[in-house]
Amino acid sequence: MTPVQKLIGLVLAILLALSIGVGGAWLVQDWRLGKKMAERIAEQGARHQKELDAITGEAWLQQSAELDKRLATEQQLAIQDQHHTEELSDAQRNQARLRDQLATADVRLSVLIAEDSASSCNVPTAPGAVGVVHAARRAQLDPAHAQRIIAITDAGDHGLIALRACQAYVREVSR
Repeated sequence: MTPVQKLIGLVLAILLALSIGVGGAWLVQDWRLGKKMAERIAEQGARHQKELDAITGEAWLQQSAELDKRLATEQQLAIQDQHHTEELSDAQRNQARLRDQLATADVRLSVLIAEDSASSCNVPTAPGAVGVVHAARRAQLDPAHAQRIIAITDAGDHGLIALRACQAYVREVSR
């Protein structure tokens, strides 16, 4: 080999050694940057997980509060429903008792008669009729008509009780 060829080989060997050294240093630096990046990503993941845990905990608390609120409302509505059912049952019992008393003639319905001096129509009062209004003339109703009046008031009572139950429900739910 000639000295020029030796010199070229030596220069090539030095260049090769330098490129390997620089490449290795670059790889080491790249590895270190990759390691730092991985650490940053891990830290960010840990922070994100803590935030998710906090959000999840808050959501559980809100859900628990809403569940407690719903259960309390349901319990209150059940109590009100029981109260209105009892009220309806009492009204039905009272109406049935009044119908029975009318049927057995224990009780008679009567109406006040307005005394109109211009009218010549005077309905005779029942003999021995006693009322709350003294010296007022009263006429007793036919038992069939009295039964129909009681049925109408019974339906009205049921309607009023149902209306109160609906209003109580709406008030409770809208709170």
